[in-house]
Amino acid sequence: MVNVNLTKKQGLALKYLRDKETIEVLYGGAAGGGKSFFGCLWIILNCLDYDGSRWLIGRAKLDALKKTTLNSFFDVANILGINGKFNYNANEKTITFLNGSQVVLKDLFHYPSDPNYDSLGSLEITGAFIDECNQVVEKAKNVVMSRIRYKLTEHNLTPKMLMTCNPAKNWVYHSFYKPSKEKTLPEYRKFIQALLSDNKHVHESYAQSLAKLDNASRERLLNGNWEYDEDISKLFEFSSVCDIFTNDFIEEGDNYITADIARFGRDKTVICVWNGWRLEKMKSIDQSSITESAEAIRKLSNEYRIPTSKIVVDEDGVGGGVKDILKCQGFVNNSKALKVEGELQNYSNLKSQCYFYLADKVKNAEVFIKHGIYKESIIQELEQVRIKNIDQDGKRAVEGKEKIKELIGRSPDYADAIMMRSYFSLVSTTSWVDSLY
Repeated sequence: MVNVNLTKKQGLALKYLRDKETIEVLYGGAAGGGKSFFGCLWIILNCLDYDGSRWLIGRAKLDALKKTTLNSFFDVANILGINGKFNYNANEKTITFLNGSQVVLKDLFHYPSDPNYDSLGSLEITGAFIDECNQVVEKAKNVVMSRIRYKLTEHNLTPKMLMTCNPAKNWVYHSFYKPSKEKTLPEYRKFIQALLSDNKHVHESYAQSLAKLDNASRERLLNGNWEYDEDISKLFEFSSVCDIFTNDFIEEGDNYITADIARFGRDKTVICVWNGWRLEKMKSIDQSSITESAEAIRKLSNEYRIPTSKIVVDEDGVGGGVKDILKCQGFVNNSKALKVEGELQNYSNLKSQCYFYLADKVKNAEVFIKHGIYKESIIQELEQVRIKNIDQDGKRAVEGKEKIKELIGRSPDYADAIMMRSYFSLVSTTSWVDSLY
């Protein structure tokens, strides 16, 4: 093995990457913390130590990988004095060492044409390093992890994945940073907070440059603050979303049921029972059939004496079957926005209109969720609802469900079921004739 002087944080990361318990390591935090350097160093040391092994270096876009991470790889190789021990093939996107070990460079962007990452095909690797993993979706990480099996037995190795990134409020936050902070991180996962101060080789002018950034960027990139998020496209404020679980002063009103029906295997059917804008009961069902979902809604409607005219279900996909069984209201996400008091509204579709309406209700402390059993999931989902094309003129819209799914690794079923409560408030201002046009 080549001897290299590591920082304490890098030494800790290397310890985890060489034990038998840890499988996934996230080395994340401030810019300039030596994250990419360490990732490339780990890959090179593995290639030198384990003849004939195969390792992956991935990033969201291959072009960015070549311009940044690959340059770090060459810098590390130069420091180690091993430039003559490997060959880089730009066309095949591989780095091959004299001992037969190989590094494959991969684009891990979530392309609509390849949602399941079939482009990775039958790739088998010994381990992986994903740089700026916050820019890839969690599914990409999972697919790469499933490919780690090449020559593990021969070299007596445990599957290992190293990920590096700057702070981001998406799946890396919820899967690594937050559980680490709460001491609930599974044993097979480790999180190491990288700070600029960890890297003694960074010139002081770099810190001065970071200090001049806007507040959000400065907190994230200079201070490594994972909690700071000032994305102006966010529809919901974090503090207001948290308040909905304590707004017990909200008055009672008419009873309603809203339901987001599962469309795919991992989605959930989520049913909400409302008393005015008080969410009195929320029921979540995994992998339910159409008849099971309809029966669950029927039981709740009988229990709370709610007529079918005050029940609305998402009728996109299989939800249409539930609507037909119950003979209730149907919610079509991409249908045109409802008129309000006879006036056309500037929204791209009904879903966007209802989310904007809900955001106003939440901001004005007019929503209460009685039980906090799904609190973490609800907060996580509402935090990721973004305004689409915020800098452009035109009809107001929110990003689609698939965008949120990319960020948090699952469908925002709880948020969508809550959003649909807006439908009854909006439709009450629309005459039957207006709803037809």
